[in-house]
Amino acid sequence: MKKISRRSFLDRSVKTIVAFPSAVALMGVKQHAKADKANDKIIMGVIGLGGRGRDHAQRLAQREDVALKYVCDVDEVDRIGNMPKRMTAIQKSPCQGVTDMRRIYDDKEVDAVLIATTDHWHALATIWACQAGKDVYVEKPPSICPWEGRKMVEAARKYNCVVQVGTQNRSAAYIKKAAHYIKEGGLGEIPLVKVYNLKSGMPFICPPDSDVPKGVNYDMYLGPAPSRAFNRAHFHDGWKKFWAYSEGDMGDDGIHQLDVARFILGDKAYPKAVNCSGGHIAFKDDREVPDTQVVSYEYDNQIVTYEMSEWAPYMIKIPAEIRDGNAFPYWPTCSTRIEVYGTKGLMYLGRHGGGWQVLVKYDGKIGEQEFGQQANEEHRSEFLECVRSRRMPSADIETGYQSALLVHLANIGVRLGGRRLEFDSVTEKFIGDEEANALLKRSFRDPYIIPDQV
Repeated sequence: MKKISRRSFLDRSVKTIVAFPSAVALMGVKQHAKADKANDKIIMGVIGLGGRGRDHAQRLAQREDVALKYVCDVDEVDRIGNMPKRMTAIQKSPCQGVTDMRRIYDDKEVDAVLIATTDHWHALATIWACQAGKDVYVEKPPSICPWEGRKMVEAARKYNCVVQVGTQNRSAAYIKKAAHYIKEGGLGEIPLVKVYNLKSGMPFICPPDSDVPKGVNYDMYLGPAPSRAFNRAHFHDGWKKFWAYSEGDMGDDGIHQLDVARFILGDKAYPKAVNCSGGHIAFKDDREVPDTQVVSYEYDNQIVTYEMSEWAPYMIKIPAEIRDGNAFPYWPTCSTRIEVYGTKGLMYLGRHGGGWQVLVKYDGKIGEQEFGQQANEEHRSEFLECVRSRRMPSADIETGYQSALLVHLANIGVRLGGRRLEFDSVTEKFIGDEEANALLKRSFRDPYIIPDQV
């Protein structure tokens, strides 16, 4: 397949759009095309072959309703490697390895892509996919600044694409039951919710710059991020420690708990104000992102807090036997728990499995409870069903953007030294704080630029 440039890809995209008189016409054609494939395999590509992307690729290749035509990564040696052969053997149909995602977008046979790149590529990769008429499953966080998240929503709507975010807890039965329990008044009024992301960790030391490894397209890896010399810590070994590629551990892990909190509370979109403090409290190391963070979100008649650490060795993420079984974690040392404080009871809730329990009396007796397992497969299945039916997924990009916004607002606060920031839900800007508003959008490196009009 011929490798295409970004310019030729976008030129063809514009010509395709112009061929239709309106977005409504485009919607009709696209829906008809998907309907014609109702009983056929959905042809897909997986972009980004780190641990999460490799797992997605293998799971998709095992499905009889999917044909995985491509796996893609900028690292041809360490990441692509023998993946195409392995996927071909699993699904018994050809799978190609490519280093440029635009080759996938240029293939008219491809229906959908799963994006599991480094976080700084999520927005542009999704927008390119929508412009090419592909549906998208994009891993969390969908964006690393508010402006690009809003552009993702605009692209999904403009090109009538299903765009689902990898906040898979929304597909978990026990999470839905918790939301129903709360909605029906089981906890009474809820003035306070505490969200935790308290994890262990070590100091982060950045090694010296070095030569680009063989088989790595480093310019493509950097993409929208600022140009810099190759460094392993800015690549596979530590990119989550730098603002150029991530939103720190709050964007990597904490967004799951924040999204669950939003879901069980009825998907409140915007806080009135946020107050965030944090920084390099435990380690004076080479990371840019905080190792400790405390956030308070203000809503009408409700406060939601978030606490994060990357140094506490006694805190434990929910283990696999609980995630996939019928058991509860030990809540006091559960790294990723959510505590919902109601006027009638207190709910402890786990993410990625772990279930929930409600305390209703001072003596610690358990009231209602529900075991629960993680929902990776259910979430992938929902996405594929939405590709066929054209309905909006439970983790639609608008919802994903609103959850990611909680991360963005908090990180803007911590980058400004910690101060209370008031937020306008209509303009999606801070009130009376131009220094904070300047951080709503990041710079993009040419030619990897998201335009104002997507």
